[in-house]
Amino acid sequence: MIPHDTITSASNPRVRQAARLRDADARRESGLTLVDGRRELARAAAAGVEIVEVFLAADAVDELSRDGWIRDLAARGIRIVSLPDRPFDKIAFGSRNEGCVGVVRFAPRPLADLAAAAEAPVLLVESVEKPGNLGAILRTADAAGLAGVIVCDGRTDLSNPAVIRASLGTVFTVPVATASTPEAIAWCRSHARRVIAAMPDGRLPWHEARLAGRTAILLGSEALGVSPAWRQAAAAGTIDFDSVRLPMHGAADSLNVSATAAVLAYESLRQRNPTA
Repeated sequence: MIPHDTITSASNPRVRQAARLRDADARRESGLTLVDGRRELARAAAAGVEIVEVFLAADAVDELSRDGWIRDLAARGIRIVSLPDRPFDKIAFGSRNEGCVGVVRFAPRPLADLAAAAEAPVLLVESVEKPGNLGAILRTADAAGLAGVIVCDGRTDLSNPAVIRASLGTVFTVPVATASTPEAIAWCRSHARRVIAAMPDGRLPWHEARLAGRTAILLGSEALGVSPAWRQAAAAGTIDFDSVRLPMHGAADSLNVSATAAVLAYESLRQRNPTA
């Protein structure tokens, strides 16, 4: 069994401080966040994210002690804490917990530090509000081998534990950065990225646009879509801009933003590698 401390009280200061990280203000103040789940925490560790502390459910300590990544953390001197049900439930993500929650130091990088492969597409995600959608988009970018994700004018932060969980920890492995919309437009211009926006009135059917190569696939918010700034930048000659539409044969006029991301990302993959 790995060496570990034991805390029995749900009112213990360390438990209370960890539970506060579900709140955005606490994350901003501390630079810390929570990572729920074994895969997610293992991916954070493998990506070199600083692990500050790991809480384990008391009844899962023996099983988790057999996992190589948790043994490695313990060997590096990272604090491992066993918690009985009541204090563990205070910090865990409802009924979906897997017996471990990590406290990590994680913040998204600025756009200037984004290391995106020049000849592969990126996803631009503007003003997306729901953590589950943002996490699913990161999973899609990982699965389809995209060069990265740029979150413009984000309405939910990338360090939100719900984003991390929905991404299955790929938020730590996919090149991802945050920016304002003007910064993202300037980045597309300076990196010669043509912008292809998904819009209900898009000019081209989704499969006719060139989505491979130096492309930025733009997705707007769940409620308002793509902001006018992109068309304005195109009209001013700042960026190379086009738009695509997906056919909607039912009562709804659009797909969920993460579903649209998946359709376009995999079409991009097909264009890059028809045999994939």
